[in-house]
Amino acid sequence: MRHTVKHKQQNSKMCLVCGLKNPYGLKAAFYELENRELVCLFTPLEVHQGYPGRLHGGITTALLDETIGRAIMMNYEDSMWGVTVEFTTKFKKAIPLDKELRVIGRITNESRRFFEGTGEILLPDGEIGASGIGKYIKLPLEKIADFDSAEQEWKVTPKESDPREVDL
Repeated sequence: MRHTVKHKQQNSKMCLVCGLKNPYGLKAAFYELENRELVCLFTPLEVHQGYPGRLHGGITTALLDETIGRAIMMNYEDSMWGVTVEFTTKFKKAIPLDKELRVIGRITNESRRFFEGTGEILLPDGEIGASGIGKYIKLPLEKIADFDSAEQEWKVTPKESDPREVDL
């Protein structure tokens, strides 16, 4: 099913998952969809492998955790972040390298202090390569870290390749 992209989320300078200047980073991009899901687009490279030709399980989990944890940002005008309390990954199929992946995250339950979410990594053929479920505490950034938005280059970085629609 095709979904409209409503907004692109910020990237930072050095985050392992979204950091655009981190030489070891994944440089993933995150897009808010009209159906209240968040999609991460990411193409794994050879340096991201575990077994030859396959995405490392730790990176698989990091992508799911980041995408689900970021989904809470769609619900708040001010910065609200999800800090992982617990996370479970289920590996279903080998995830290939050098092909764009779609990582979907959504909020399934929310209280005043916590939220829960689920997500999947979709393979190029639409099958689910891995799924995750997590529980997070909601915190404003100033309670998590000493974070200077300008120093960390926390901003939306438009690219010509940013999609207007995404097939899920």
